[in-house]
Amino acid sequence: MTSTRTYRSAQTDRTTFYPRIFGSRGAVAAEHYSATLAGIEILRMGGNAVDAACAATLVEGVVNQQMHSIGGELPILVSAPNTSDVVCINGNMAAPGKATPQAFRDLGYNEIPPEGILAAGVPGAFGAIIEALSRFGRLRFEDVSARAIELAKFGFPAHAGTIRQHKSGVAANFEKFKAWPGTAAIYLPGGRIPQDGELLFNPALADVYLHLVQAEKKCHGDRRAGLHAAFHEFYRGDIAAEIVRFSKERGGLLEQSDFNDFAIPIEKSVSVSYGGVDVHKCGPWNQGPALLQSLAILKNFDLHELGHNSAAYIHIVLEAIKLAFADREQFYGDPAQVQVPLEVLLSNDYGKLRSGLIEDRAVGELRPGNPYKGDALLPSSERLGGAAWGPGTVHVDAMDSEGFTAAFTPSGGWISASEIIPALGFSLSMRLSNCYLSPSHHPNVVAPFKRPRTTISPSLVMKNGKAWMAFGSMGGDQQDQWQLQFLLNRVVFGMSLQKAIETPKFSSEHFPGLFAPHDFFLNRVRLEPEIGATVLAELSRRGHEVDIAPSWSEGFLCAAERNAESGMLEAGCDPRGTKSEIFPACALAI
Repeated sequence: MTSTRTYRSAQTDRTTFYPRIFGSRGAVAAEHYSATLAGIEILRMGGNAVDAACAATLVEGVVNQQMHSIGGELPILVSAPNTSDVVCINGNMAAPGKATPQAFRDLGYNEIPPEGILAAGVPGAFGAIIEALSRFGRLRFEDVSARAIELAKFGFPAHAGTIRQHKSGVAANFEKFKAWPGTAAIYLPGGRIPQDGELLFNPALADVYLHLVQAEKKCHGDRRAGLHAAFHEFYRGDIAAEIVRFSKERGGLLEQSDFNDFAIPIEKSVSVSYGGVDVHKCGPWNQGPALLQSLAILKNFDLHELGHNSAAYIHIVLEAIKLAFADREQFYGDPAQVQVPLEVLLSNDYGKLRSGLIEDRAVGELRPGNPYKGDALLPSSERLGGAAWGPGTVHVDAMDSEGFTAAFTPSGGWISASEIIPALGFSLSMRLSNCYLSPSHHPNVVAPFKRPRTTISPSLVMKNGKAWMAFGSMGGDQQDQWQLQFLLNRVVFGMSLQKAIETPKFSSEHFPGLFAPHDFFLNRVRLEPEIGATVLAELSRRGHEVDIAPSWSEGFLCAAERNAESGMLEAGCDPRGTKSEIFPACALAI
């Protein structure tokens, strides 16, 4: 039998580990097979790709609640037929009105704790689903939530990711979970760690969704009015009241007024052109523009000539990433509260300036630019100073034959960091811990109602004015690094969708992570060993601190693609999820 390493080194379009999946009516890719199946079921019953993505996301919040819950966040990108615009639905959480640096200092904290109720805000995931359905879907919440309700009520099988959570899950958190009644009731059946395939039950979450369905049914208006009624019940009714009660009981900052004023911003995506396509991301409250900045820098190099995953190629891509992510740290923040010079940051002129900083050797310092003055480097006196990623995000892509395309990246509400609210069956996001308490001029310093910077970052690519690809991944600060490599694999090197997903990857830890404690390790790069010993040695010679990662540990992508000529749809997913025992990813098409 051919070994994994040998098989992989000889990989071609025909030898990807996961088969290429094609269909003419619809395609769905997600981090759990039950979520993908839910999306396919919605397509079969007449829903479009947005309906399918909403259904899949709701199921992900049941079967992968160690990665995402409805109490978390959900950035969304959608392309509708007959328009070249890409809409961003900002499903980020919002800080409580009481969330100020001084409030945390008065409680004895020098940084916002990454676990517990103090890092919770108003969750945006549910509102984002409702907005997506209202603006682009054709089905009711009752329709898209049916499979999630069924799984929560009648049971969903535990899988390796649920149980182990990448060596920091149920087994490591056993005593913590025992002390949390809402968590123990679901994830410690009979007071013990569940086994693979054992049915777990979340009746409280099923009741929450059924309650929202009833609110929708009681509304006598049209479909959109019913969806608005469900939104109102979640954020202004009994569910919000229970969240606030739970928060206060545990010393949190949330008030009912935080929910009363909460809304989901609808924004235009941001984009750059590269290699004949237009790449769209969310705004600078999200790390997505760092991928776009990387592309603006890489336009100035002939990557194809360097050769895929050669030492020269990886070096150039790494140095571009380091420059783009230094700007992420220096400038990105909630644009409703801070000024972000995004137009300049994404411009070709600025990208060319920044590309001139790339040398033959790795540079061991953070080097943000000065977009306000048009300089390649910001003076060192003005520069703002990555924690290792964890499996706390999922991704869903969906396409249909009409032309609807959806990229959803749900995250937050991880059961290892946040207690499940017993009456509701879900936990709240700890995303506020991404914020700083100082310095006061930091773009991501905590403030009332501010939306924290997030790593969760969907991608949508247009070609000739029509949606071509949707993709994304889990992985914290690594998400847009892996997505960048996937995109280059597809656009520059012409790999198939599935091969572009599976090909060996790498990531930098050179810049401050968005998660507390915001650690970073100058010049450190994690690379899968299949890249090859000769390349690894050359990167080390160039000054990179080479950290050889385990095989199949860098990537975790889901993607969907539309062939402009034939209309054929393709879905792809990463076998790394199964091989790393994080999640059982699945891609299907009809």
